[in-house]
Amino acid sequence: MFEPRVALASLSGEADADWARAGSDDAGAAFLGGVALDDATRAAARAMVDRDRTEFLPADPIAFVERELDALSAAPIRPGVNVRSATLGPVSDVAAACADRNAIVEINAHCRQSEMCEVGCGESLLRDTGRLRECVAAASDAGADVSVKVRAEVAGVDLGATAAAIEAAGGDAIHVDAMDSESVVDAVAAAAPSLFVVANNGVRGRESVREYLAYGADAVSLGRPSTDRRIRRRVRRAVDEWFEREESPEGEDPGDRERA
Repeated sequence: MFEPRVALASLSGEADADWARAGSDDAGAAFLGGVALDDATRAAARAMVDRDRTEFLPADPIAFVERELDALSAAPIRPGVNVRSATLGPVSDVAAACADRNAIVEINAHCRQSEMCEVGCGESLLRDTGRLRECVAAASDAGADVSVKVRAEVAGVDLGATAAAIEAAGGDAIHVDAMDSESVVDAVAAAAPSLFVVANNGVRGRESVREYLAYGADAVSLGRPSTDRRIRRRVRRAVDEWFEREESPEGEDPGDRERA
């Protein structure tokens, strides 16, 4: 889905084309956004801004996504866009824009802000698998590669079952915020073997990278540290070492060669 297998995770109201370009030396993908697409989610985003959250609120969200993606057309990084919508039409529209630009559309089933959950977006989608499947199918039918951003430790939610539903609906990837339950990545990878699994939360260097990849993640992502060049480089180096070892016939650890 992308190389190197490091992604930059969306930062509310901050993750734009300039942010993605700044991290492109160390990452293979960058998820812009999140972007509220329809009237209900835009009203929710405005309410969040009123209490000091940062959100993207362009006059035309689809045109905004197209401009940001076009600004990355020559950048050495695959873009994605994290989106929220209470209705399916805008999901199809933004997915079509992503498909035209080889970008990933990422359904946000992660945001836990009450305003978004009350309109049926973000974390609430984890408790309504039927609606989540509809969102994934709408994006997939428009021709885009589809990821879903999820979080662990949501009461009553089995992320393995969620991953299987995403896979069945035509999804291509799942972006897991593991919170303090890193081993959930293992359950997700086992439940949906065709999904590309991106692990997020606490990724800072060699130890955290190896833990997630050992659990079966295909890639890792950086949230707030995505703006820290030193951390990006440490993570990129650790990811490269892991996959070089995997490809080595003897299973030799490249890091051991460096320390010798």
